[in-house]
Amino acid sequence: MTTSLMPPGVREARPEDVADIVAMVRELADYEKAVDQARMTSVQLYEALFGADPPAHALVAQSGEGRVVGFALWYRTVSTWDGVPGIHLEDLYVRPTRRGSGIGRGLLVALARIATERGYSRVEWDVLRWNSPAIRFYESLEAVPQEEWLAYRLTGKTIGRLAES
Repeated sequence: MTTSLMPPGVREARPEDVADIVAMVRELADYEKAVDQARMTSVQLYEALFGADPPAHALVAQSGEGRVVGFALWYRTVSTWDGVPGIHLEDLYVRPTRRGSGIGRGLLVALARIATERGYSRVEWDVLRWNSPAIRFYESLEAVPQEEWLAYRLTGKTIGRLAES
């Protein structure tokens, strides 16, 4: 994305941001009461963002002092209905001391600008049903919940059983 289109304080992640992002992923997992499920290492995140065939992208938000205080990790999807790519926001996180200061909005503005610049048709994400503060924030941006869709997932042994069938 053209740097001039980024909101103030938001930029594309760099390799030196990996440790901060991993730490914030763990903070997010703790907030979501699932810290035992957050097993990603710095090496894995580095490969996902900067490896030979990176499947993901990340934006970071910095404080005025240059500290990384938030991130948005996303990947490209494709809509078979629209026939064009979109963005799936995997995680959006702002450190608690910085919430309410516009950082989350800035990260989503950057994603919307990326989507617009590249001709993508949508930006979408999931939110836990109990996360009322996040839901209120998303609705304040005029995001619309997709209540008719249910998320499904295969993991671990269930993937293996299906693969062996």
